[in-house]
Amino acid sequence: MDTLEAIKTRHTVGKVKADSLPRDVIEKLLDAGNDAPNHHKVRPWRFVVMTGDGRKKLGDVMAASQSARQPDLPPETFDKTRALPLRAPAVIAVGVDKPTEAKIPEVENISAASAACQNILLAAHALGLGAIWRTGEWARDAKVKEFLGFAEDQHIAGFIYIGYPEAVSEYPPRPSFEDRTRWIE
Repeated sequence: MDTLEAIKTRHTVGKVKADSLPRDVIEKLLDAGNDAPNHHKVRPWRFVVMTGDGRKKLGDVMAASQSARQPDLPPETFDKTRALPLRAPAVIAVGVDKPTEAKIPEVENISAASAACQNILLAAHALGLGAIWRTGEWARDAKVKEFLGFAEDQHIAGFIYIGYPEAVSEYPPRPSFEDRTRWIE
């Protein structure tokens, strides 16, 4: 699959099989993420891979954090939260390093980590895998960050859920770039 075809045909795949992914396949995805562009060559991304019980541990942390913040919610809410990381056999959390030099704006590190996420998504697609990039409240949750080994003020660019697709779906064409583009000549 060439690059333009991968870009045009990659879509979010939210439903994947429970079949585990071989470690060498996950390492190919991480290698692709590691090849993302970044200004000043600082490689500001951090990958945390969760498979097997690692996903359960993340779910336990998420449910405990939610319970601490919202103790009056019904117990089934916490069970649903606990199950979130189990939606795919592999979850890659992508953290963002804080700049260590004044000349590096924080947005450059965030952008580079986001490019790493996109590379992982494209690599997953090229390998016949399905993936979805999620953020939401868990990417900002202090207890989740602590569990992943990130500082409280460190960003999480996203959680990438990856597995073998349950089914191949047809997607409508995406809207054109034209309404989002201004030419200056």
